[in-house]
Amino acid sequence: MEYRKIGGSDLTVSALSLGTATFGGGSEFYKAWGATDVAEARRLVDVALDAGVTLFDTADVYSRGLSEEILGQTIQGRRDRMIIATKAGFRMGDADDDIGATRKHLIKACDASLKRLGIETIDLWQLHGFDMLTPLEETLSTLDELVRAGKIRHVGCSNYSGWQLMKSLALAGEHDWPRHIAHQVYYSLVARDFEWELMPLAVDQHVSTIVWSPLSAGLLSGKIARNRPAPEGSRVASLGSRTAIPEEQFYDLIDLLEAIAAAHERPVSQIALNWLLQRPSIASVVVGARNETQLVQNLSASDFQLTSEEMTRLDEASHQHAPYPYWHQRSVYKERNPRLV
Repeated sequence: MEYRKIGGSDLTVSALSLGTATFGGGSEFYKAWGATDVAEARRLVDVALDAGVTLFDTADVYSRGLSEEILGQTIQGRRDRMIIATKAGFRMGDADDDIGATRKHLIKACDASLKRLGIETIDLWQLHGFDMLTPLEETLSTLDELVRAGKIRHVGCSNYSGWQLMKSLALAGEHDWPRHIAHQVYYSLVARDFEWELMPLAVDQHVSTIVWSPLSAGLLSGKIARNRPAPEGSRVASLGSRTAIPEEQFYDLIDLLEAIAAAHERPVSQIALNWLLQRPSIASVVVGARNETQLVQNLSASDFQLTSEEMTRLDEASHQHAPYPYWHQRSVYKERNPRLV
């Protein structure tokens, strides 16, 4: 397993991390992801630790706390081997203040996550989304308070747009508040929107990227191809899929992935994951699994490296047309924008 530093912090994490949204299955939505119980979760954590995984990612909203509770029961006796990341900010109850990044909700959410996880400190606490209704000063000063109290070690965010992350970084620097060291984003070969603004920002500001849904909910698992629809019972079949490229381009990409996978004698999913591991700013790619077989397969994605030619072919096959102003910046002023990817 490869290990990478997150931002400018003292946190070093495994390049592949275990996502636990499959733990619990507390609603019909999450059952489509998986319904891993405590015994199964403990086995998956065992497998991950044996493979060198150190980062374990969850969120309070996953099955309304059940994922955190189940992960918490697997931590006992090996806390020193596990870096625990969780998230807060999504709705966790029916009251008006059971959502968002207000001081009241964040303090309540942090204490609840600590209790469910059975730990004293969260290693990486991420704001699950940007709260437009709460002053950012209130949010960031609350994070500072929680860090000073020893309840969280580092802070990050998820699903932010470029201006939201940059404003957060600027205010944190101005007031000497904890700085977001990581941004958890949706990114894959069929969803490359992250590259327009957020990737250059990550590189420029030294904010590490953690990737969620790197196989785009199973689209890149190898189970779906031309004339091979999503298997019944899979997440894609149950919840649908979201891809930023046209259908024919998607199937052409799958054809290429299958050819590269055959050349390496590896599954398609490992090729898709390895491509991500070689992209700029990536610190860790979160892989989930319904069972041990899936997990073992995905955790082998860092055991090899695609060639530069293969990376280029995948880049070209998954190409997306940039929206304005990025197409203009790339075509007209590219020589003055060396960080454009």
